[in-house]
Amino acid sequence: MLRDEPVDRNTLAEIVAGDIEPGSFVNLGIGQPTLVSNYLTAERDVTLHTENGMLGMGRAAKEDEVDGDLINAGKIPVTETPGAAYFHQADSFAMMRGGHLDVCVLGAMQVSATGDLANWHTGEPDAIPAVGGAMDLAIGAKKVYVMMNLYTRDGEIKLLPETTYPLTGVGCVSRVYTDHGIFDLSESGTVTVKALFGMTFDKLQSESEIEFVDATGN
Repeated sequence: MLRDEPVDRNTLAEIVAGDIEPGSFVNLGIGQPTLVSNYLTAERDVTLHTENGMLGMGRAAKEDEVDGDLINAGKIPVTETPGAAYFHQADSFAMMRGGHLDVCVLGAMQVSATGDLANWHTGEPDAIPAVGGAMDLAIGAKKVYVMMNLYTRDGEIKLLPETTYPLTGVGCVSRVYTDHGIFDLSESGTVTVKALFGMTFDKLQSESEIEFVDATGN
């Protein structure tokens, strides 16, 4: 899959939603991943979990749907689906740690080629850490997808041979969705390029020491 331009966050969220298997139980992390809920139709029968204590979360709430007591982990007002359940946060974390989630979609600051995830701290002395439930999701979900920009604002690539930031989880990420492409990771460190948006395979290869395999079909 090739596109002439990088994709925006909503387009990327729609792509992620389309890759989640029907019938899955899924947690969406704070930031870009929350947009995925807007593209999960009832026909797909995907049940969303949020770590602040809800199973059966719907899309983001609009206008008169907004209920101040009905929010996701990022404090964004959401809707509920038929049969939605509410529970203590401790029970919610037990679901996360107990292997009951099929997929989680998380944001990231860095991801390594072998699937190491760094998304809570840059390691800088003045940086504000944001642990949340990412560590629990990273080890508890059966599949961990990351949704992020491929480059920092300074133009540094965030998909690296090895991370330099403090780790959230080791070898936990299986797929990375970015504005410039989609990448499948492996234990060996070889990264399979599933799609590219607004860049060529040669350009990607020239900007990284990762061993990429072109599976875009172009």
